Amino acid sequence: MCSSLFAWQIVTKRNRSLTLNLHGKNGPGGSKNFGTLTVHAEESCLSRMAVEMKLRCSQLDNKDMFSKSDPFLIISRLTESGKYVPICKTEDNPLLIECFDFNSNGNHVLIGQLHKSVSELEKLHKERSGANLVFPTHRGQEKVLKGQLFVDQFIGKEQFSFLDYISSGFELNFMVAVDFTASNGTPRNQDSLHYIDPSGRLNSYQKAIIEAGEVIQFYDSDKRFPAWGFGGRYGGTLSHCFNLNGINAYEVEGVQGIMAAYANALHTVTLAGPTLFGPVINTAAQLASQATSNDITKYFVLLIITDGVLTDIQETMDALVRASNLPLSILIVGVGNADFKQMEDLDADNGRRLESSTGQVATRDIVQFVPMREVHSKSCSTSPSF
Repeated sequence: MCSSLFAWQIVTKRNRSLTLNLHGKNGPGGSKNFGTLTVHAEESCLSRMAVEMKLRCSQLDNKDMFSKSDPFLIISRLTESGKYVPICKTEDNPLLIECFDFNSNGNHVLIGQLHKSVSELEKLHKERSGANLVFPTHRGQEKVLKGQLFVDQFIGKEQFSFLDYISSGFELNFMVAVDFTASNGTPRNQDSLHYIDPSGRLNSYQKAIIEAGEVIQFYDSDKRFPAWGFGGRYGGTLSHCFNLNGINAYEVEGVQGIMAAYANALHTVTLAGPTLFGPVINTAAQLASQATSNDITKYFVLLIITDGVLTDIQETMDALVRASNLPLSILIVGVGNADFKQMEDLDADNGRRLESSTGQVATRDIVQFVPMREVHSKSCSTSPSF
């Protein structure tokens, strides 16, 4: 926890630097000044710009004998290793844009290609001009084709990271949502993930609340946390976002307040289902949006503790994409032994941003998934990873 506090002192500085005085023992009961140590934190990021483009091709060569070509584009960027990899966002390095004729057997035929940087693509858009595709020959030369690529839309938007918000003076606001679906098992049974052990031993949910909450609470000054439950029958009505403390006020006092509200809810809430994340994420996003609209400098972190597979995976992705422009991050902790492949997909650590049902791509990755077995090691990290 000391390391977390130390890291927090650094990243909250506008220049992300912290100078410490170095002291050492100088004989019995004495101390000596050994100078100072300055620590500077820097986020590794080549570009903060996300670009949305609409590309169009015309006068393409026909690669099918008895029908028209079915063209599609693949855009790749050049890596340091000299290889091209597919991208959805890039720096101002040359891009390889390839146009293929689609074949159902997977043997797609190259129609043509070109190399353009993002700035060159922006220039094509501004000038409303096209760039000719070329076809590589066996001799290493290129044949210029009639087919052209046009950029019908080019929108650039600066994206901000967790550290950008925090170093700009944003206060952290911690929130938690607990899974009350029936797949957790009846709380009275010892094999239930919600079992309250009379001996005082913590269940999986209590461990997640304690181990994640006690780290994140360092960054929340007022220690008042919104706490919700989802997937249970509250007051006889199925709800996918209800106040964990059972009263109109949705905030509780500190991590112990979350623990008390959770224990009480197990006596008043009937486990049900299905498992839906959408309502809870939308509620958290609404709080973040309201704060932004009112010029309140707060960054929100939602901890979701769950045991199972989502029923509303696409609705959840839509909610996350919409929320990616807000000062909001989501930490999902998986408890139990369920298949958490969906959670890993939401995490998007593979480099591919989440895409909504309407084709909108998330501005940034706001989800971090951690299986419960790794929570303890995560709690020892120097700062939240969002």
